Amino acid sequence: MATHNGASSDPLSQPALKRSIGFILLTLYGLGTILGAGIYVLIGEVALQAGPAVPAAFLLSAVIAAFSALSYAEISGRLPKSAGEAAYVEAAFRLPFVAALTGWAVIAAGVVSSATLVRGFIGYLSVFVDLPAQLVIVALVVSLGVLAAWGIAESMWVAAVVTVIEAIGLLAVCFVARDSLSLFPGRFSGMMPLLDTTAWAGVLSGAFVAFYAFIGFEDMVNVAEEVVEPERTLPRAIVAALILSTSLYLLVAVTASLALPTDVLTRTDAPMAAIVESRGISPAYISFVGLFAVINGALIQLIMASRVLYGLGAQGLAWRGFASVHARRHTPVVATVVIAAAILCLSLTLSLGRLAQFTSFIALSVFAAVNLSLIVLKRRSSRGPVYTVPCFVPMIGAALCLGMLLFQITAVIGAWVR
Repeated sequence: MATHNGASSDPLSQPALKRSIGFILLTLYGLGTILGAGIYVLIGEVALQAGPAVPAAFLLSAVIAAFSALSYAEISGRLPKSAGEAAYVEAAFRLPFVAALTGWAVIAAGVVSSATLVRGFIGYLSVFVDLPAQLVIVALVVSLGVLAAWGIAESMWVAAVVTVIEAIGLLAVCFVARDSLSLFPGRFSGMMPLLDTTAWAGVLSGAFVAFYAFIGFEDMVNVAEEVVEPERTLPRAIVAALILSTSLYLLVAVTASLALPTDVLTRTDAPMAAIVESRGISPAYISFVGLFAVINGALIQLIMASRVLYGLGAQGLAWRGFASVHARRHTPVVATVVIAAAILCLSLTLSLGRLAQFTSFIALSVFAAVNLSLIVLKRRSSRGPVYTVPCFVPMIGAALCLGMLLFQITAVIGAWVR
């Protein structure tokens, strides 16, 4: 049972997590999770599939993500708990093993993503200073772990400030290339090929790539026990974060498609820097913003994974010790230390490999499970406590996620056969 100052009346979880996150802070946290560092490199990959129709690919992926985001908005209001996905699956299907597996899958994705971002930090930092990689990794992970253990409000404010810096960096790129927007009327049909069925095959492939950029809104539900009035705040913040990220992505996609020829866009690993450099400006400041983006992504993933681990312990789906909370800081210190240690180990040993495939496969599997869970819960009780979506929303969300999973599995099998 929820209490005013904490997450649970269960004495095993006392002292409780502190409810200190409001709508604005949670929205910025979600926006930072979605933006991450991917948008700084992803545009070129999408262009490789969709050609000049990059904006259409991002718009399509936003629509696909929106169904699952709306499902998360309702189900998080029904069950505002840490380790949210595990709680949803447990409540719907009453299968503790499957619920625990769901929670551990979310943790695995968060730890691997954070570790990879920490590794990526080395590349950005090397633009400015050359330091031993292992020393930088240890210093960065320890610093992030200390910050996450120090307090959720402090961690959230750091993440919020960095998110604003990320957004300003993307808007600055669009401002620098604003002259290219005059080409928009003449290029609209190529960027949004509404009636060209041939082009839409490429748009669909590009949307699968662009979908990675929208993964992140689901992390918001895992700080539910530290949110003020989560039944109201969580749904509103999830929707707001998705709208803001979609708007920013579309602006960046349109600007990039107009500012650089498609063949140039597909060849560069740093499209934002290429846009700035094409205007005769040093790309160093974009690399500087990239540093912040990487740090922010790693911090957010660390916070998310530690809260899921805490939630699994609190729900009895993992060792109860993970649910212990620091008496003064009101943070899950044990869970935070364990997650930080896992990130550090992987950061020192991880090969980047097929991270995007791994994380997106887990995310799509979890999204499908959440959508299916909401369908079951809605059949038991048609209305949520505050926010409710029509039943077709989780049905379409589940179908889209399962369809994308099938597409990905087919693509991997096809690659093996070849």
